Amino acid sequence: MRSSSNVITFLKIIMRSRSCIVFVLLISLGSFSYMAAESSLLLLHDDDGRRLNNFTAIPGQHPSPELVAHHLHRIVNASLSRRETLSSYTTTTGARDHYACPTGNPIDDCWRCDPNWRLNRQRLADCAIGFGQYALGGKGGRYYVVTDSSDRDAVNPKPGTLRYAVIQTEPLWIVFPSNMLIHLSQELIFNSFKTLDGRGANVHITGGGCITLQYVSNVIIHNVHVHHCYQSGETNVRSSPTHYGWRTKSDGDGISVFGSRDIWIDHCALWHCKDGLIDVVMGSTGVTISNNHFAHHNEVILLGHSDDYMPDSGMQVTIAFNHFGERLIQRMPRCRRGYIHVVNNDFTRWEMYAIGGSGNPTINSQGNRYMAPFDRNAKEITKRVDTSEEKWRDWNWRSEGDIMGNGAYFVASGEGVEVKYEKAYSVEPKSAAYIDQLTLNAGVLGTRGNNLGKWTAENNGLGAYDDANSGVFEDYDDYSGSQRRYCSDNFTLVIISLTALIVCFSFQV
Repeated sequence: MRSSSNVITFLKIIMRSRSCIVFVLLISLGSFSYMAAESSLLLLHDDDGRRLNNFTAIPGQHPSPELVAHHLHRIVNASLSRRETLSSYTTTTGARDHYACPTGNPIDDCWRCDPNWRLNRQRLADCAIGFGQYALGGKGGRYYVVTDSSDRDAVNPKPGTLRYAVIQTEPLWIVFPSNMLIHLSQELIFNSFKTLDGRGANVHITGGGCITLQYVSNVIIHNVHVHHCYQSGETNVRSSPTHYGWRTKSDGDGISVFGSRDIWIDHCALWHCKDGLIDVVMGSTGVTISNNHFAHHNEVILLGHSDDYMPDSGMQVTIAFNHFGERLIQRMPRCRRGYIHVVNNDFTRWEMYAIGGSGNPTINSQGNRYMAPFDRNAKEITKRVDTSEEKWRDWNWRSEGDIMGNGAYFVASGEGVEVKYEKAYSVEPKSAAYIDQLTLNAGVLGTRGNNLGKWTAENNGLGAYDDANSGVFEDYDDYSGSQRRYCSDNFTLVIISLTALIVCFSFQV
């Protein structure tokens, strides 16, 4: 009898646990699809890297931009599917809020779902998507804590200032212990392998310049406000510890990317600058502009130096999950040459046009929401600038899965464009109906609960810190050297599945 009772009890446990087992399998499959999406591009990148000897390209240019765009869709699809699975499970079982973290935005889900992200800040470098996904920033480098918001001397910056950090030759992960308003005296010229990480503080950068990325690589700019930038120059400015030189008058861009590659601009808020909010020119490529909020400006984003500058034909830029907000007029973006992937953005309104171009750029618009202004003469999303229809009718401009409201319309062009893209996009892009979820946190993230202002360690003279007291210094992490992308290896999959199983059983008891 006792043996029979034990069997019955065991069967009851199994029956009660079926939902747990199904749930864990769904989570595992979702994570596996995410890993598969990542692995496909890594293999592509490795293989194509060996073939680049026969491929004429500027440094950092990918030989198959359509496949990069395809890979982005697979990652978004996997992230949204994971969110739907978890939402369905919480609705059915009444599980607690810790299942609600995934937003469907693959960048945010990569690091924000970790409640201890502050102890592993450099994980952010694994979370980029699109053409800028290989931007390392200061990954593997020391932390530099900006303790001085002043910028009085552009040639001999003080240790502790932001300018002193960005000119260094070594990789640095730059952080802020408190809220800061940094008013620049001149252009802030970055060296390569830097991350500007404003998480946990309210950081505003204004003044002369402002941010200049010129002939550099591997820069991440994350979670800062950039605004009220004006022209400066006609003076000397330092660009490295061993070099300073005369700078002519700057344009007054918020962020200027000039002849650079592997650049990622994420979760920033930009408004009110003299020229453009972001310019990417002079052969720059491998750039992702994501999760930003743009407002109160005329010429928002310029991609490409001029119609005649041939190196910009290799420019490749991803514009994803951004919110183009109030009082914007034009250039979201304005493209000259290159391949531009505009995906899952929210265009609230424009006054002239949203996407413009000249010089035969490729524009691939997918899963965006375009809301036209009330002006009946400004309903068209697109504008071919100073070009006759006879010339632009063969340009490759395509709209797929976009939502167009208030009379907005997209004028596509290009011979056989549907056939050309049919093979590249075997995985259907998610509908723009998800746009609210994907752009929910566009702009600078909030600073609640980050417990900054407690940096404590021995200062090594650079303004950076080599070590920290783990009981107080909450934002230090030990770089592991892992090169895996999106934090999705087999070990992580096993941990996710086991954790889900344990938690699930706890709700069944």
